[in-house]
Amino acid sequence: MKRRANMEPLPTDLITDIFSRLPAKSVAMFRTLSKHWASKLHSPDFTELFLRRSSNRPRLLFAVERKGEWLFFSSPQPQNPSSSSPSAVTVDYHTKFGGDVSRYICSYASGLIYFPDMWISNVASSPVICNPINGMYVTLPDLARYRKARGFLGFDPIEKQFKALSEGYVFCDQRDHHRILTLGTTGEELTWRSNSIQCPAYDRSLSEGICINGVLYYIADTGCESSCMVVSFDLRSEEFKFIQADCFSEQLHETNERPLVFDPQPTNVMELFLATVRMDRPTNTITLVLVNYKGKLGAIDWKYVANNADGETQIVELCMWVLEDVEKHEWSKHVYTLPETEILDSCDFSVAGVTASGDIVLSMKHVCKPFYVFYFNPERNTLQSVEIQGFGDNLEAPENHGTVYAFVDHVEDLSVYDAKPLKSSISNVKHICSCCNKEAQPTFHYKKAKTTETQETEETTGKLKTEEEEEDNEKKE
Repeated sequence: MKRRANMEPLPTDLITDIFSRLPAKSVAMFRTLSKHWASKLHSPDFTELFLRRSSNRPRLLFAVERKGEWLFFSSPQPQNPSSSSPSAVTVDYHTKFGGDVSRYICSYASGLIYFPDMWISNVASSPVICNPINGMYVTLPDLARYRKARGFLGFDPIEKQFKALSEGYVFCDQRDHHRILTLGTTGEELTWRSNSIQCPAYDRSLSEGICINGVLYYIADTGCESSCMVVSFDLRSEEFKFIQADCFSEQLHETNERPLVFDPQPTNVMELFLATVRMDRPTNTITLVLVNYKGKLGAIDWKYVANNADGETQIVELCMWVLEDVEKHEWSKHVYTLPETEILDSCDFSVAGVTASGDIVLSMKHVCKPFYVFYFNPERNTLQSVEIQGFGDNLEAPENHGTVYAFVDHVEDLSVYDAKPLKSSISNVKHICSCCNKEAQPTFHYKKAKTTETQETEETTGKLKTEEEEEDNEKKE
């Protein structure tokens, strides 16, 4: 006790700096130390400091979908991948959501996930916005919409607001069929608005959306043969614009799937009307993936081409279009031939995105063992493969493997982590596990042993609490 009494306490600024380098979950734990630290770690100054530190260590967020269940993991994302970068990293498991009945994947923006149609309760399915790291979520008001209509999530960095955009009946002549919802502060009623949202009609959306600097983008079918465009939606002004994208025409593919599919028993007048419409022409699909290329809108597609070196093998060719001038609708095209690699040439993969440093990230499409992510640097023409470990034996089993969607540059933000509108916790919801058909908590089958980092965090928390209690006792004496 004498040695402890002679020790000088660490400066508050130093402790604060240490806290700013921890994961958000650890910061939440340290807030329980005392009222002083609860106030300090909730302050705007610390929130800003934490965001700066977190921005220097972005992560790769993995969303694994399997039979309507979504499991979220994340791993460190190398800043400048090279031959000296780690060849293998381990993912951290975060949370799990079940009950997705949408035909499209979830939408990601600045740390939050939007599910257009999630069946969390036993009442009915509805749109849901959630935090994939801590499992907090909010159920949004339901709205009547065409079942193939997409939903998008965006973030306005100026007003610091999240907004969800939902398509309605996109084939109608009405120009106000889109609806938008603002994720406000506690106490505000969440409502979908449509009266002020004016959008020229288009046939149907063809891609998932991406939000760049407060503007939401997605590709839409114009209704004309072999023609598409990019729809942009400014989250602040809530105004739509169309961007010509004739350069994407070669990426359009016709399908015999009819764009109108309805329930045999229409539930409202609009469904009944649309159920009588016959569409004889085939519809378009597109394989392009929209990306954020150094602050500009980009689109990437890939294909296998013959290897000129031997004429027998195939190699991967990436095509990337970048929107250079928004007003003039000017696009530049870049074609890259990836270095040969046995792993990439023999697996099914998808484009995850482009990192802030300009690396194009490719991810395997399905959980397997081993599972790889690839970082391609166009300037250096280098391809680095990183093995991702830790998805668990259950997900890696061939009969259970899920589809993987990866999101680059995931940054933890305490203002998002503490988002007050997200009032409910998925940890309180039980569901039927798709593996064993038993009622279970969302962490069932995916709990891991405590990592060394977690153990050290808990030990440090205990030590700091003990020190503060001793200081309080000395003050009382």
